[in-house]
Amino acid sequence: MDITKALTRIRGNASTPVFVLLHGWGSNEYDLPDLLRFCAPDADYASLRAPIEYGMGYTWFGTWDHEGVPSGTSLDEQALAAAEAVDRWVAANVDESRRVVVMGFSQGGLLAGHMLRVNPERYMAAVCFSGWLAPGEAPGDERLKTLTPPVFYGHGGADTIFTPDEVNAMSGFWKTHGTLTERIYPSMEHSINMPEMRDVSTFLQSIGAARPTF
Repeated sequence: MDITKALTRIRGNASTPVFVLLHGWGSNEYDLPDLLRFCAPDADYASLRAPIEYGMGYTWFGTWDHEGVPSGTSLDEQALAAAEAVDRWVAANVDESRRVVVMGFSQGGLLAGHMLRVNPERYMAAVCFSGWLAPGEAPGDERLKTLTPPVFYGHGGADTIFTPDEVNAMSGFWKTHGTLTERIYPSMEHSINMPEMRDVSTFLQSIGAARPTF
């Protein structure tokens, strides 16, 4: 698996992070960059297209149980393959002096966190919109217990894509392997809303990844 398409704006300001953006099931690389207007205006970014065609868009995982959601060993294997592909792209295209924040929705939300689990030294933080957790052990899990990188996990209280057990597994993992900021939006389904974007803006400012907005 390799990343062959990306929408990028990387201008070489080493004092600011590059945001790696990972879209959800059936979407594409044009889906997430506009979100940065609300939480990290004028930020450098690389929005990657998932390698597997699906319908009118693309997917990070080729098989699933329902609605783009694999589970168990299948999820572990597919998440690792996708994360390693993203990591190779970052190594080849983002200068090693630049900090990297990974942000993703749904499948991309899982991968945002999984990037820290695969290469914890490279990625400074993750923003996981409506993501979930690959259940098996990943290469960097033990190291994360020491590094405890900042992770934002936002999800809707009315989201029926994931079971309560899947949501609790995600929260529980990052409480012990990261510095977790979790926000639940009671009436939100499998989506992103403006209160969440305001919370992400606050989170990114708190970790030095975005400037205050006025």
